[in-house]
Order: sequence, then structure tokens, then C-alpha cells
Amino acid sequence: MPAVTANPANSAARSTGRSLPYRMSRLAGRSLVYCATLIPVTLLALVTTPLGGAGAVAARWRSLRTGLLGMPPTSVPARRPGIFAVLGHALLSLLLGAVALLPLGVELLMVLRGVLYGVVDSGPYDHSWGGPTRAGAWLAHFLVGLPLAAAGLAALIGIAAVHQRLTRRLDGERGPLWLIPTALLMALAGALLFVAWTHQI
Repeated sequence: MPAVTANPANSAARSTGRSLPYRMSRLAGRSLVYCATLIPVTLLALVTTPLGGAGAVAARWRSLRTGLLGMPPTSVPARRPGIFAVLGHALLSLLLGAVALLPLGVELLMVLRGVLYGVVDSGPYDHSWGGPTRAGAWLAHFLVGLPLAAAGLAALIGIAAVHQRLTRRLDGERGPLWLIPTALLMALAGALLFVAWTHQI
């Protein structure tokens, strides 16, 4: 009986044959972790790049894109990115990392004020949504948090997608013309949203 060898095409077909909810939840989880690492990795890049670590920083961005987002590895770039290209990428990454703090905060609030509402808020619930009972208030806060959490995850997926396209530019790939303006507009929108939110509290 002939030996059965693994066929990469069949493996790819099996992985792409997963249900859409599974693939979307996996993408959302990967994007959440990826966006949570943007600021720490960027700060490390800003410190090490001027000290001659531009090549290592670019390799770190590539490994994050491959490991956390599950993107296929790119071929070895024909040229190593220069210090100014890596620093420019790090500054854009810092802006996107700051924007990512907003949807990350929404996800944290969903856990604390939705999933764990009855644990972190001991009541009374007379004036709470779904009150006056604890169970009603807990359920109401959880249901209100669901669409907000979904919107936050969608934002994280978008931020991660924009950033991984920016990272490809370090390998010499030509990105679309809208890429950098979109990253800057996202940073501006995030700043305006944050200022509006601070005026509400």
C-alpha cells in the first residue's frame, strides 16, 4: 500500500474550509493580541533602531505579522530597510498603537462592565439598566456591551490590517497610495474620539 504523504493544498483547503464564525473569531483574537503589542514593540524599536538595530527591528515586525496575524512569510527582501524607513514605520506604528488603545479599552470594559458586571458592581441596582434586580442589571449590561465589543473587535481587525500593510513596505513592497493617509486619518479620528470622550466624563 503506498504511503500517504501530506498535501499542502489539502491542508490549505482544510484550513480555509472552516466556518466563517470560526475564522472571524480567530482573526479577531489574533488582531486583538497584535494590536495590544503595537506600543511595546514600537517603543523597543524606537530605542534600538538608532543604535544600529534597524535590520533586527524590521525582522521583528515581520515575525509579529507572521506569528500573531498568521500572515504567510514574505520572501527575503532584496534590500534591507534603512534607519529612516524603520523610524518612520515605528512612528506610524506608535500612532496606530495609540488608536488601538480605544477599542482595546472597549473590550476591557465589556469584560468588567458586561461579563463581570454583577461581580464588580455590588449594587444597589435601583437606577441601573435592567434593575432593580442584580440578574436583570447584569443581563442588560451584558447585552448592551455585545454590539460595542463587536465594533471594537472590527476596529482592531482594521488597525491590524493597516499595520501589516505598512510593515510590507519595509520589505520594499509598494503599498497603495491611500495607506499612509489612512493611518494618519485613523490617528486623527482616534484623537478626536478620545477628546470627545474625556469631555463626557
